[in-house]
Amino acid sequence: MNATRPAPGSQASLREANRARVLGVVRQHGPLTQVEIAAASGLSAATVSNMVKELDQAGMVGLSRSIRNGRRAVLVSLASGGGLLAGVAFGERDVRVAVANDSREILAQQLMPLQADHVADEGMERAARLLADLAETVSSGVEDISAIGFGLPMPVDSVSGEAGSDAVLPGWRGVNVTEAMSGYLRAPVALDNTANLAALGELRAGALRGVRNGCYLKFSYGVGAGIVINGDVFRGSTGTAGEIGHVTIDENGPICRCGNRGCLDTFVGSRALINSLAASHGPLRLKDIVTRALAGDLGCRRVIEDAGRRVGVAVAGVVNLLNPEAIVVGGLMAEAGELITAPLREALDRCAIPSAAATVELRAAELGDDADIVGAIHRASMLSHTNISIS
Repeated sequence: MNATRPAPGSQASLREANRARVLGVVRQHGPLTQVEIAAASGLSAATVSNMVKELDQAGMVGLSRSIRNGRRAVLVSLASGGGLLAGVAFGERDVRVAVANDSREILAQQLMPLQADHVADEGMERAARLLADLAETVSSGVEDISAIGFGLPMPVDSVSGEAGSDAVLPGWRGVNVTEAMSGYLRAPVALDNTANLAALGELRAGALRGVRNGCYLKFSYGVGAGIVINGDVFRGSTGTAGEIGHVTIDENGPICRCGNRGCLDTFVGSRALINSLAASHGPLRLKDIVTRALAGDLGCRRVIEDAGRRVGVAVAGVVNLLNPEAIVVGGLMAEAGELITAPLREALDRCAIPSAAATVELRAAELGDDADIVGAIHRASMLSHTNISIS
């Protein structure tokens, strides 16, 4: 029998709205007493008491004893179901962490800057400490984390669990991240590239929903891709699929940090874009280039448009090989909007097989900076449901 929603204005509808309000307050503020929930929601104490009782019986909230203002209190928090899911996504200079309930709903998250030359132990220790703090804010403990999705902006070996690049985050090269991070938190870890995680996030909750064959293009300080085939992220035999930034577009071009010549990253990575404007604009950050371009700066616009065209040539190769339905453009450079996507589209149409180019849709990312952390939570959920345990 199909469930039906209560009629608007009915007692059942009002009760449902009140339950949702109580859940919303606890979700926003973390564990609260019933008095605090009443104050934050505007509901009466009696109504809150009834709603908490119903939610507790339904297993949607948990009750725990605590001390507030020197007095005993009962805190109401979101139920964690089978435990908390954790997500960790590193950038070159920061780390974002989040905890979610068993339904993959993010309960709390935090971003922390890091030194560009930090080492793996330092990064993992910071991430573990942040996750422990977040777990406490949702009235749980670090021991309640059941699985961790962990992303790095570099090639990773999904078989060995090791990070694999001297060029990006060299302090992580050769470290067995899954083993080390599991040791910090006593929970299983799924290691992935952040472009793959962002693709997974957009696939499950963003612009790639419903797409069977597609691609997420992460265009930021470098450029990477997360490939979707048959409705799932494709990682290749060892997890390094999608490294579009190291596709050679000029074999006589500049030396790339990976050791090859003429990789796409040598033309469109942040270092190349910043250096191209140094003589005319002085020292800039990548964010500055995007901001100035949107404000009408002709030099910054030209640099971004040129980068879009070069990326479009590389993306045309992806279109010819995979014939995707959609390509989602995300990352810092995507904030330039049409300044980047218009030349990208033009180059794609010029260089790809006409029939393939005509059927691929270019889309803006929906999840923004949260794409990789949302993907990390989904990755943790997939791992959690395999019932892997740490002895």
